[in-house]
Order: sequence, then C-alpha cells, then structure tokens
Amino acid sequence: MKKPLLKCFLLLFLFGFSSIYCQYTEVINSNKPGFSESPYSVGTGVYQFESNIFFRNTSIEPTFSKPQSLGFDMLFRTSFFLEKLELNAQISYQRDKIAFKNIFTSHYFTTGLEKFTIGAKYLVFQQEYEDKSKEVRSWKRRNAFDRKRLIPSVALYAGLNTDYVNDIHKTGGMSPKVGVLLQNNLSRDFNIITNVFYDKIGTDFSELSYIVTGTYNFSDRWSTFFENQTVFQKYQNNSNFGTGLAYLHNKNLQINSSVRFLVEGKAKGFY
Repeated sequence: MKKPLLKCFLLLFLFGFSSIYCQYTEVINSNKPGFSESPYSVGTGVYQFESNIFFRNTSIEPTFSKPQSLGFDMLFRTSFFLEKLELNAQISYQRDKIAFKNIFTSHYFTTGLEKFTIGAKYLVFQQEYEDKSKEVRSWKRRNAFDRKRLIPSVALYAGLNTDYVNDIHKTGGMSPKVGVLLQNNLSRDFNIITNVFYDKIGTDFSELSYIVTGTYNFSDRWSTFFENQTVFQKYQNNSNFGTGLAYLHNKNLQINSSVRFLVEGKAKGFY
C-alpha cells in the first residue's frame, strides 16, 4: 500500500506540484490548475478527486508573518440529485513557517489543516450556442461571432468554513462563504471564468475576492491558462498572477502544473 502511494506523490512532484483527477464521465471535467471554479457540475453519479502538492514562499515583511507553506490540497466533488447541483468539500493540510521580524528574525514550524470547507453550487443559467457547422449557404454567417457567447453561464455557490483547522488559521468559529460563478465560452478553444466570493462572513478575517481565468486549448489533450486573483482584506490586499499547463492523459486522468507570482501586502514571492 505504501509503495503505490509513494509513487503517486513522486509523480505529482515531478510534474511541478501537479494535480490528478479521476471520474467516470465521458471526459473529465476539472477546475485545475487554476484557483477559479467553473459554474458546471461534474454530473450525477460522479465522485471526483482533484489534488495538488504545492509550495508557497514569500519575503518576511510584517513583524509576524507566514512566509512559507508546503502542503497538500484536495477537492472532492459529486452530484447526487440534479445535474445542475454539485456538492463539494475542500481540505488543505500544510506545514507553515511562522516568522518574527524585529531586531532579529526568528521562526518556527507548525503543521495542520489550513482549510476545511464544505459547499454546494447550482447552475441557474446555462448559455446555449448556435451550431454554425450546419450553415452551408453563407461562409460569412458560418464564421460570424455568436453574440450569445458574451452572455455567461451562471451558478451560485454557498459554503461553510469549519473550525477544524490549525490554531494559526482559526477565525473564531465556523463562517459562511458565498459566491457567483460565471463562464463565457468565447470560442470552442477559449473560455473565460469569473468568480466573485465573499468569504469568512461575520468574522474579523472576512474577505472579498475575485478571480478571472482565461483558458485556451491547444489540442484535445493540451491546454494552458492565465489567471489573476485579488483578495481584499481588512488590513491588506493579496494578489497573485498565475499560468500553467494541463495534459489530458486519458478520459479519467488529467495532470497539471502551474506557477504564480504573489503580492501579499508588502511581501512578494511565488507559488
């Protein structure tokens, strides 16, 4: 049992902190390697796992900071009742470096859960597009841009942040998270996902954030993405800019790799 598990972790590491997903639909539907979330569900009867190994490192700027994290993130997705309704749970387990910067700099390490969130999303509107391949009378109409693509598909998200996390990540109790998920399929090979979230509602650590992700398919197996995420907090704002690649190994397995530039208040670093 231990050897296959070790091989799996080594494979993830060699692909640049990559991600693996498994499901039993025609072709896998995953959110990775970006941080944004598509409005579409995985479909009824599907049990899907999306996992990452990640490393985060920033400069030590405030007196008290978490400049480094090494961890494992897992997202579980399923749908029992409706094609448009998805239930999910996300867990992040990591080793954090806690640093103090005064006259001298000191630090210690702590390990535990950083996140344990359960949630659901429901597709309230799905945009339909014209099949232009059937237009044979006019080349212009066949190749014209479908203006319906400017109107996104829309889903609503509601979740609950549990308090079963490491002490340094506690916010004073359980808290809700809500969001709006949008997706524009501007062409067969290019789409834009936009998310807006209000997280940790009712706590001193509440945050408003947005994510914009553009994904382009080079082929049926290779794709790339570009993403910006900004989180507005009470004492500082955090932003990151990311890019990466996804490779569809087979219909049930996708392998991803990504890199990000971080700006967290005055601190800068990479993920």
